[in-house]
Amino acid sequence: MAPILGCIADDFTGATDLANMLVRGGMRTVQLIGVPDENAPVPDADAIVVALKSRTNPVAEAVTQSRAALQWLRDAGCRQFFFKYCSTFDSTDEGNIGPVTDALMADLGTDFTVACPAFPETGRTIFKGHLFVGDQLLSDSPMRNHPLTPMTDSNLVSVLQRQTKKPVKLIQFATIEDGPEAISAEIQALKASGGGIAVIDAVLNKHLFSIDYALSDLTLITGGSGIAIGLAENYRRQGLLGEMGGADAIPAISGHAAVLAGSCSVATLGQIERFKAEHPSIGIDPLRLADGEDVVGEVLDWARSRIAAGPILVYASQPADTVREIQDRLGRAEAGALIEEALAAIAKGLVAAGTRRLVIAGGETSGAVVSALGVSGLRIGAQIDPGVPATVTIGNEPIALALKSGNFGGLDFFAKALAAMP
Repeated sequence: MAPILGCIADDFTGATDLANMLVRGGMRTVQLIGVPDENAPVPDADAIVVALKSRTNPVAEAVTQSRAALQWLRDAGCRQFFFKYCSTFDSTDEGNIGPVTDALMADLGTDFTVACPAFPETGRTIFKGHLFVGDQLLSDSPMRNHPLTPMTDSNLVSVLQRQTKKPVKLIQFATIEDGPEAISAEIQALKASGGGIAVIDAVLNKHLFSIDYALSDLTLITGGSGIAIGLAENYRRQGLLGEMGGADAIPAISGHAAVLAGSCSVATLGQIERFKAEHPSIGIDPLRLADGEDVVGEVLDWARSRIAAGPILVYASQPADTVREIQDRLGRAEAGALIEEALAAIAKGLVAAGTRRLVIAGGETSGAVVSALGVSGLRIGAQIDPGVPATVTIGNEPIALALKSGNFGGLDFFAKALAAMP
């Protein structure tokens, strides 16, 4: 049977975040890394998530990759499509959310879609078109200092309108509160008035279920993973999906364990401090990397003498002020690339030394590590924390991975993830 839902995610942790939500709904889900070869076999799954590393790529590159992923998913027989981006709408005025959405709509021949990054479980809510992170407007949250995509405007209608030539409208909270029929009626009215993209308010999970019910006939949905919360029930009502049970089954993996952190989010910085108090840890200095010093070799020598005794932590994360100083000296893109390459090389060295359980913090870092390890796909297991499942790589020598978006997880996430890995 062909997969029901085909998804395109703009980074690796975002992909596992979405896959986690689908598995929770009872959909057997496989995450593929990068655009599959045109002759690649279609996995036996209800949903397929193609994980790209396109969030901060040049617009043309992000659009090309996303269109190629869409074509593969269409050829695989998917019925509905989902473009997944971060629940904090990480982007710049140039994109990439708007341009990719425009391209996918054109290829699918649809003139209307929705944009809803709300994820109440992780504190991301939308009211009057404004995105909140916990009790703060997005523009007042730590995301305003993001090194690659600083978010200084919380009005998603304004943010998205700067990225697309399509009209961007808002389906407001009052309509959402009135339920699925009211939402469906508003969608039909927007379609009749010329289509475009509708940002949708959502504050509670019940709002997401109501929204999803009204989206059953849309060809393309865009948003964060939260908006996928009710899709499985849509497919059950349509007779496309069986009852829940066993969707999160993955094999157990044994071997050494390590945590690699590249995210500079406030959440990850707190998780590092908590884990450092009880486990061996070592930091990476990007300035030494820039000077050509063998930091990777030093870290691997340090790790090999300790990892058999228990999990270790390797981190490049720094507070926002320090990150800005480093970027001023090295350049934003150059600093990020140095850190990603170093952590990816360290991951390869750790796996070669027998490490089989890895926790990776940060979307860009996760993408670099997974690419360096040559991972082609992941089987998605049970949730560790909201937005983060346990996963196992597909292949002859499987590795257990937890790929965490920088902002996700509680202070004890690293220890919790290692304990939850099969």
